[in-house]
Amino acid sequence: MAQVSEEREKAPMSSLDDPSQDGKPEAGGSQPAEPAKKTSRAGRDLPAAIAVGVGLGAAILVSLLTVRYVFIGIIGVAIAVGTIELAQALRRAVGIKVALIPLLVGGQTMIWLTWPFGRDGAMIAFAITVLVCLLWRLPGGAEGYLRDITASVFAAAYLPLFASFAAMLVPPPDGVGRVLAFMIGVVASDTGGYAAGVLRGKHPMAPSISPKKTWEGFTGSMIAGIVAGALTLSLLLHGHAWQGVIFGAAIVLTATLGDLVESLMKRDLGIKDMGTMLPGHGGLMDRLDSLLPSAVVSWVLLSAFV
Repeated sequence: MAQVSEEREKAPMSSLDDPSQDGKPEAGGSQPAEPAKKTSRAGRDLPAAIAVGVGLGAAILVSLLTVRYVFIGIIGVAIAVGTIELAQALRRAVGIKVALIPLLVGGQTMIWLTWPFGRDGAMIAFAITVLVCLLWRLPGGAEGYLRDITASVFAAAYLPLFASFAAMLVPPPDGVGRVLAFMIGVVASDTGGYAAGVLRGKHPMAPSISPKKTWEGFTGSMIAGIVAGALTLSLLLHGHAWQGVIFGAAIVLTATLGDLVESLMKRDLGIKDMGTMLPGHGGLMDRLDSLLPSAVVSWVLLSAFV
């Protein structure tokens, strides 16, 4: 699975955040470093990132336009991989051992129980998963127990519980439109922020957390997200444009929050990416960061609006 190189683990956070440092020889070194892989101004391998994004988008569209419940399976696979990536990152960086097997089994239970039982199914499965995690860790003794259990409960809430709200968008008769509104909103936020940040970004938004994020990029995200929300709610879900404006703005806020939260987590762990599974993106967790909190808000607002 996902691996973080020894070089990245040893590198200071300043060099991890600044792609302009890649490929520079160390002071006094007699041999020049290998040329760095060409990346965009935002630090991504843009062609690879686009190819991966298009591939993931195509898989989601095919599932929604054929048998929409397959999308729940896609969510389940993504959350299983993301859980493994997070568990590996925690153990490798700071020695935290989450209850991985209960998290994997309980996570799938949370997601799939939303199909027949909705929110109640997800919450009951979450509570049982937490109880099993408490029991699973008992044989390991007292040392680090609270730390490991806290991380396990956090992982259960952050990944499968949040993702279960995305699964709950599927069952209604207009489930395809709901999922598309959610996904298009997040993609519009990410794309608008990326374009505006690369072209006009000058003023850091949270330099101590994510130095590449700028207020100009956030403005681009907000414009793109509001336009996407107004269009998707009015055209796909027969809602009002003003509802789409609120929906789009809320998605941008939660997507940005999710991105900043994961950036802070990675900074705390001293790593650049949660994994290396997706070229140009990092690990799968590095793509789920904005989707997970946005799924919760999408379900809440779409349940109220349409």
